[in-house]
Amino acid sequence: MPRYEIAPTRTNLLRLKGDLAFALEGYELLEQKREILMAELKRITGLAAEAQRKADEELAKAFAALREAQMATGATGVASAARAVNTKAELVLRERHVMGVAIPSVALTLMESPPHYGQAMTSVWTDEALLRFRNALAAIGALAEAHTAVVRLAREIQKTIRRVNALEKILIPDYRETKKYVEDSLEEADRDALSILKLVRDRLENKPL
Repeated sequence: MPRYEIAPTRTNLLRLKGDLAFALEGYELLEQKREILMAELKRITGLAAEAQRKADEELAKAFAALREAQMATGATGVASAARAVNTKAELVLRERHVMGVAIPSVALTLMESPPHYGQAMTSVWTDEALLRFRNALAAIGALAEAHTAVVRLAREIQKTIRRVNALEKILIPDYRETKKYVEDSLEEADRDALSILKLVRDRLENKPL
């Protein structure tokens, strides 16, 4: 609020005291929120790093198995086997909330109807590649979950920090300074009133009968 642009009245002083108390309470709550979100971000960041490592590892294994399958049966044989795969992926998205931030939870279910292909034109590496890519898909789902959580938490922390800074560096100091201005003005007005009363009293006492 603009400092001093307020009438120095007792009603406004009471309102300022209430606004200042509310701002201080909001500051404390936002500080608590920031600390909780920071702790959750630290935990999720660790999970995200592990999810990234796991996804990279599973994808590397999957593509290695794919290369072996292509060497064993040729690219055409692998492509034919891939077209015969009858697998459906179902994603179920849920959310939990941390201080108002929606944290996603990704559940991946693979529904299969084997056998997918005949054994004559494939090799053991075809089965291995299929298994590895299933594992990689699950790992990517876990990575997406962790990454989304990190992004959402980081954004909310940034917003919370901006609000904390606004209260700490602008609103609360303005409220305090304006409150002091009103208090000083009222005290000065009281002193002036007392001086006038004393002057009137002295004149009345000295007035000749």
